[in-house]
Amino acid sequence: MTTPKNPVPPERGSLLPHVEGAEKAFLSGRRSREADLESAVRFFLEFLRGFESFEFDRPCVTVFGSARFDESHHYYQLAREIGGALAKAGFAVMTGGGSGVMEAANRGAREADGLSIGCNITLPKEQKPNAYLDRFIQLDHFFVRKVMLVKYSTAFVVMPGGFGTLDEAFEVATLMQTGKLESFPLIAVGADFWDPLITFARQTMIRQGTVEEQEARFVHRADTAQGVIDVIREAGLLPK
Repeated sequence: MTTPKNPVPPERGSLLPHVEGAEKAFLSGRRSREADLESAVRFFLEFLRGFESFEFDRPCVTVFGSARFDESHHYYQLAREIGGALAKAGFAVMTGGGSGVMEAANRGAREADGLSIGCNITLPKEQKPNAYLDRFIQLDHFFVRKVMLVKYSTAFVVMPGGFGTLDEAFEVATLMQTGKLESFPLIAVGADFWDPLITFARQTMIRQGTVEEQEARFVHRADTAQGVIDVIREAGLLPK
């Protein structure tokens, strides 16, 4: 079994000092032009730090999911299996870098001798980087984190989660629907969790005309690690 280690984050590399609550301050309403320009510089430097930190030699799959499942939970174990299967197939495994599903996927990748990557977010509670990361970056802004989680990947595994997971899943779906992102596989794992939402999409959204059926063609379902690999294989995205 792979022994966890405490990952060391890359240097912040920012010309501006770290400020607690930077994103909350930016979203606090109308501010001075100078304050907004300082925020814009922070965005640029955070993106730059991410781009410099995440240069790697293989395709990547991002795994989204709740931080609140512990090691005994079925979804933790499944995410661990998925992380291992992705690593064995030749993918780097990227997550939000925290606990729960994120830790499990990173753990599985590490145990399979794969590359385990995290995009951690600074929060008042929760969200410490997990111990199974080969490389990670600490970010202050959620929207920068979402860009980093999407930018490097050619498939996305969405496991059960809360508002953050749903936000990430719908962000990816919207980018694909609007042609801003290639129609990579978006794989929903966990029938008991996702089937009610899929039913809502088909019986309400499609029926009411807010989404066309062909616009959801990139959404797939799987309930096992092998099922995830099969979806990626069928899309012709397995590394050669």
